[in-house]
Amino acid sequence: MTAGHICGRPFCLLEYYCHPLSITILCHCMSISQPSGELPARDMFERVRNFLSGEAVPGVLLLLAAITAMAIANSPLAPYYHSLFAVPISVRIHDFFIDKPLLLWVNDGLMALFFFLVGLELKRELLEGELSDPRQALLPTAAAMGGIAVPAMIYAAFNAGDEMALRGWAIPAATDIAFALGVLALLGDRVPRGLKVFLLTVAIVDDIGAIIIIAVFYSTTPPALSLAVSGTALLTLAVFNIVGVRRVSAYLLVGLVLWAAVLKSGVHATIAGVLLAMVIPLRTGEMPSPARQLESDLHGPVQFAILPLFALANAGVTFQGMSLADFGESITLGIAAGLFFGKQIGIMAVSAALIFAGFARLPQGATWLSFYAVTVICGIGFTMSLFIGSLAFYGHLETAVDERVGILLGSAVSAIVGYLVLRFATSGKSAEAEKSSGPAW
Repeated sequence: MTAGHICGRPFCLLEYYCHPLSITILCHCMSISQPSGELPARDMFERVRNFLSGEAVPGVLLLLAAITAMAIANSPLAPYYHSLFAVPISVRIHDFFIDKPLLLWVNDGLMALFFFLVGLELKRELLEGELSDPRQALLPTAAAMGGIAVPAMIYAAFNAGDEMALRGWAIPAATDIAFALGVLALLGDRVPRGLKVFLLTVAIVDDIGAIIIIAVFYSTTPPALSLAVSGTALLTLAVFNIVGVRRVSAYLLVGLVLWAAVLKSGVHATIAGVLLAMVIPLRTGEMPSPARQLESDLHGPVQFAILPLFALANAGVTFQGMSLADFGESITLGIAAGLFFGKQIGIMAVSAALIFAGFARLPQGATWLSFYAVTVICGIGFTMSLFIGSLAFYGHLETAVDERVGILLGSAVSAIVGYLVLRFATSGKSAEAEKSSGPAW
């Protein structure tokens, strides 16, 4: 794995922006051990540039942002932290206005750019990537569906009869692909290429499922005016695509109208980012592709600014006054059990059924034990789980239960257990022995 490629093709955000044990990779990435003597300035510049372009850096920032948020939330600075993200910010144009606290500007505004980037990558994968071939997509697509359904059922079982708690049923259904691939990155070439491709494709389908869940279950019925404006904006964007408009600014300007209309409609505003991505031209013959240009341009801001800011704003779990009994709350247990047990059971059960029935086979180079380890790693939830949790409980949950505790607990156990099992399963192996010109599964 190089800084710019994985499995022989360019990185995308889903593969790229974070690692659960980023500090370890950070030290490795910077090659801290140096020969004696002073490094020439040019060599130092090259090392810094290579480090900043490495796959670990966005993960380090995300991890540090989450740790910083938790540290501040449990320090004397906690009131200032909460007050900062509660600061109201208003935008008004004549009779139209948007008035939200800073936290929701991050979650509804900046995260729309994240979903826009995810949408661009999903479109590319559907048209040209792993999901463009139905035969290759069958196993990870079906596995991802099992990995969404079973965690949701486990959470629902823990919270049966509690209507308010059941709002969080989708929290453990999400996988943080970057953290998950970060665990694989710790083992380097020992992890077979087929497992990396399988995990990536599962996560892509997982993100599609999360987007659908947000649109259907965490949005309200849109009023007629907002629906009409958003529909008109989307139709305009589609016409741009059909008639061959290639100017990015035209799409972004109408896309801003689409975002504002969707925000006012009650449908979550991040869906506007995905809808906009679907109408940005990807295939333009010999001309530059607007979709590829935007995907390239957005990687840096999303990786180095938006996601760390999201983590800083949303990961401030307060542990003061918390006891062991709080870890036994049904919401906490439902999320943690859904992530750790539900993900591996759902993905493993569906995959095994397809493989034993002859409709699919294990990813190339994988054993059943290494495949199982990857299903455990899929239980790492962070960005999307926190996001769905904020949608489910923001302004609704009146108890002292913090759903983020369950997300952190389930994700940590999944990362540690999955890493240890995969390390044991791949001991002594090298990816060089696994290379083949055939399909990944």
